[in-house]
Amino acid sequence: MKESNKITSDDQLDEPSAVSFWQALLFWLKLGFISFGGPAGQIAIMHQELVERRRWISEQRFLHALNYCMLLPGPEAQQLATYLGWLMHRTWGGIVAGVLFVLPSLFILIALSWAYLVYGDVAWVAGLFYGIKPAVAAIVFHAAHRIGSRALTNNLMWGIAAAAFVAIFALNIPFPYIVVLAAATGYLGGRWLPAYFASNSGHGSAKKSVAKALIDDHTPTPAHAIFRWPRLVMILCCGMLLWAMPLLALWAFWGWEHTFTQMAWFFTKAALLTFGGAYAVLPYVYQGAVGYYGWLTPTQMIDGLALGETTPGPLIMIVAFVGFIGGYVNATFGADMAFIAGALAAGIVTWFTFLPSFIFIFAGAPFIETTHNDLKFTAPLTAITAAVVGVILNLALFFGYHILWPAGFAGPLEWLSAAIAVVAGVALFRYKINVIKVIAVSAFIGLALSLLQLT
Repeated sequence: MKESNKITSDDQLDEPSAVSFWQALLFWLKLGFISFGGPAGQIAIMHQELVERRRWISEQRFLHALNYCMLLPGPEAQQLATYLGWLMHRTWGGIVAGVLFVLPSLFILIALSWAYLVYGDVAWVAGLFYGIKPAVAAIVFHAAHRIGSRALTNNLMWGIAAAAFVAIFALNIPFPYIVVLAAATGYLGGRWLPAYFASNSGHGSAKKSVAKALIDDHTPTPAHAIFRWPRLVMILCCGMLLWAMPLLALWAFWGWEHTFTQMAWFFTKAALLTFGGAYAVLPYVYQGAVGYYGWLTPTQMIDGLALGETTPGPLIMIVAFVGFIGGYVNATFGADMAFIAGALAAGIVTWFTFLPSFIFIFAGAPFIETTHNDLKFTAPLTAITAAVVGVILNLALFFGYHILWPAGFAGPLEWLSAAIAVVAGVALFRYKINVIKVIAVSAFIGLALSLLQLT
């Protein structure tokens, strides 16, 4: 009888239940509120939830989608959520996943930006997230280990990861160049050394540890995900209309030199420059928003970065803070409606920052899905995955350094942060505790320490 029960359980593991649109919507809504940790932490959460726990998508298909998102300008974690939502439930699934990834963060940042301007005090936020920052460093290390344990399956993949780490850590080579070099290496390697780049070589361990997924390695490409030229043209035309019509409306209502219109145009350009993540485009945003337009001061920009790092959603959501401050201070609708002006400005910059990401996914994902078993297309993406491991490791070291030695190595070690990071690391690596629980406990510890210091 016990053996029979075991077989039944195994069979159930091999046949995951279908996921309805509304079930997926609830998950994407939850993800929007818990997506801390920057892109690496957010991708780690999605991997743990969708690949390992819920088994909505297989390891290989997840990484194939992630590799494409890594190539695009814009926030890769939000694009990955859009991609997976689209793959499961067509265009509306992608829209819901992508919007809900951003929307909670937008509302939270509008509220925090208002509190920041009105009360001039975000100490309680800093206290709450004092514990989150070292936990984030541990999460990023854990993400590098998780992805690396599956992607670095031979010496050549290890070599690509090591080269990427040296390139970004020691040589300060921009991330887009690393991606291009990794893709070129994968393309040539797929032709000359195909055994090293075959998909089964990169995911063998995953197949042993993860049961069959709803969208598995060999699940046929859904009809809506097959590449078609007419659909591509339609997506591009719709995307251009969704970009041009609001911009022209702002121009018609307030003129080209108005703050709202200039924000729409400036953040459209910024959205197309975000190769390599938010940190790569922040200097451009700083130069334009602070130096050229004067929407906020240097101190406000730094405070906004702190808020962006410690709220859910992609770090590039700092643009909502920039927009709110600029709209609020300019008081377009009068002093009594400064909040409305700030909230509208935050919504405008968010629209023009994230719209290109949706267009990139809906236009390009069908081509990526159609080619997921073709070595000449998958080999470059396999090499990019290996390179990303080295880049994530560099990010983890960057976080660790600035969190544990905020004044540099010459300054004192933040031993409380170090203790939280170690505890978080042990919880993740040794006890496999859910990332969300680690973040929640770390936040509570940070808040408690902050309150003790105030008493």
